[in-house]
Amino acid sequence: MAEAPKPNSASKNDQSLTLEKVRQALISQEDTIVFRLIERAAFPLNSPTYHHKISSSPSVFNFIVKSTEALQSQAGRYEIPEELPFFPENLPPSLLPPPADPPVLHPAAASINLNKKILDIYLKQLLPLFAVPGDDGNYAATASSDLDCLQAISRRIHYGYYVAEVKFRDAPQDYEPAIRAQDREGLMKLLTFTNVEEQVKKRVEKKAVIFGQEVSLDNNTNSVKQNGTVNGKYKVDPSLVSRLYGEWVMPLTKDVQVEYLLRRLD
Repeated sequence: MAEAPKPNSASKNDQSLTLEKVRQALISQEDTIVFRLIERAAFPLNSPTYHHKISSSPSVFNFIVKSTEALQSQAGRYEIPEELPFFPENLPPSLLPPPADPPVLHPAAASINLNKKILDIYLKQLLPLFAVPGDDGNYAATASSDLDCLQAISRRIHYGYYVAEVKFRDAPQDYEPAIRAQDREGLMKLLTFTNVEEQVKKRVEKKAVIFGQEVSLDNNTNSVKQNGTVNGKYKVDPSLVSRLYGEWVMPLTKDVQVEYLLRRLD
């Protein structure tokens, strides 16, 4: 897991929180997301995972996710700002001492959690696109793999806290007028770089090509044509990974940034 930069001071002049460090963390997280999708695609859709009741939980999925989050909460996972639970109600507290480093982010970050929306998108829109129909009975493993995907996607989206913070520190004069006016549209324009987003979409698609190839010993290897068209068979459709970023990951990351910046001067 790519951890957030941890400078020694949260002051405006702190140079250890840089856009380049944040960028490298985001690139590293792309690898994790692609691998998690590939691992989930090894299972069919396994629909009973989401409606078979187990214990007092409405489904195997809910039971696995809630139980895992409770354990991870006790181990301190949610003391990290970009690590957020999908079922935050009644989680046990961490058994570890709080982090010793001074906070990097404005306290506003603690009030921003898009996991409800992320979960809804994942289950209703994304999962049916890359999990083939079928039922192999591996419901617990399926739910665990789902959680791995969800946590990786959520971490990437909520890393927007750091993107917003470093951009604000680098150019407060650009952001403060829009923040004071509570101008969401103005902030979104400041945060949107279409050419960069296109590069990200191309990069994650290429990673899905490289990581997800079906390897064989014959001479017929997967490739990408010069015009960008993907050839061959892949464990997850590379164009779907590009779509994931273009339609959901990057827009939601910017939503996190806007919500954070609107509270940045509080």
